[in-house]
This record gives sequence, structure tokens and C-alpha cells, in this order.
Amino acid sequence: MAPELIVLIVSAASIAFLHTLLGPDHYLPFIAMARARGWSLAKTLRVVALCGSGHLVGSVVLGAIGIGVGIELTRLEWVETLRGDIAAWGLCAVGVLYLVWGLRHAYQQRPQERSGWHSHGDVSHYHTHLHANKTPEHTIEEPPSGSLTPWAIFIIFVLGPCEPLIPLLMFPAATQSVAGIFWVTGVFAIVTVVTMLGAVAIGQLGLERLRVPALARFGHSSAGATMLGCGIAIGWMGL
Repeated sequence: MAPELIVLIVSAASIAFLHTLLGPDHYLPFIAMARARGWSLAKTLRVVALCGSGHLVGSVVLGAIGIGVGIELTRLEWVETLRGDIAAWGLCAVGVLYLVWGLRHAYQQRPQERSGWHSHGDVSHYHTHLHANKTPEHTIEEPPSGSLTPWAIFIIFVLGPCEPLIPLLMFPAATQSVAGIFWVTGVFAIVTVVTMLGAVAIGQLGLERLRVPALARFGHSSAGATMLGCGIAIGWMGL
């Protein structure tokens, strides 16, 4: 293996790792959604693997088309920018809708004040106490859209670009190194998905240890706010 290719592979792995960790949209929405919906770790990781793979496929296909028809990869960067804008707006839209539904859900689950006479043996008294409007124990209420939100996130990830991948493919494409293209793409893809899985697993396991009953009814709205925040971060803050 040529020294140049080794350097390129190491660079691909390092950039993929940093790109994933510095982009909160790669893991925070999944952690928040898993907490809100009561997903098991296994289910969460399956969703992450699916979305992560979709996230990479779009850029890989775009790069392959460019190389196949002889387009300079630098000319494809505007397409990646457009895809990034669409993904940011899509994540914001899903986040807003989920946030609104989550706030409505939290309002419906608010504690209710109830008053009345109670007897304890020969003593009767009148007092006020709180009751929460809650669903049966261990039941997680889903939004009306059911499983629509995870699929919306998947579509957004497919549309979302892997900005560093196209520049990384320029060198092997310019030298017409098919092996180099496969190595760079494969290493970048594996490191990206593995980093996403690791970050989400750590975040979900950490949140499972943090139990705040008073905030439990705000799980869905928190997930929506997280998606909205990530959309703003990648669309207007360049993360």
C-alpha cells in the first residue's frame, strides 16, 4: 500500500471521528428520542445504524456519479451545501412539530388539584391534594404520527451531506486509484457509524441513571427542542 494512501486512510478515519463528535445532530436527537419513547438500547442502536448508513449513502452515490461521468468533485460541493440546507430546515421542521406536540402532551399530563372530605376512623377532614393525569404505569405514549418521526429523521439523514467525504475523495479520484476510493470511503463510513453508535450508547446509558420524575412528562418536548436546536446548529452555526 502506497504511503500516500496510508496517510489518506488515517486522515479519513480522524476526520470522520471528529466530524461525527463535533456534529451534535449525529447523536443528540437519537438520545433524546430514545429517552422520550422508552426505547431499549438495542432498538436505539438499530435506528442509529440505519440513519448513519443513509447519511453516508447520499454522499457516496453523489461522489460515485461525479467520478463516473468525469465531473470534478470540487464542482459537487454546491450540491452538498444545498443538501445541508435542506437537512437543516427539515430537522428544524420536525423538531418544531414534535416540540409543539410534546408541550401539549405535557400540559395534558400536568398534576390536577382535587379537594374533598376524607374520613379516618372517627375523624373527618377536608383537604386538597394533587393527582397527575397519567397513562397506565410503564406505558409510553406515542405521538399521533406513531413511527413517523424516526422515518422523518432517516430521510433527513439521507439528505444530509457528509461534507468532508467529497474532499477526501479528490486525491484518489485524481490519481484514478479505484482501491484508494474504496479504502477512503469504507474507512470513513465505518468510523462515522461506529462513532455515532458509541456516542448514542454512552448518552442513553448515562441518561438512564438520571431520573427526575418531575421532568418525565417533558420528554417528548425535550426531544423536539433538541432536534430544533441541532437543525439551527448545522444550518446557521456551521456545526
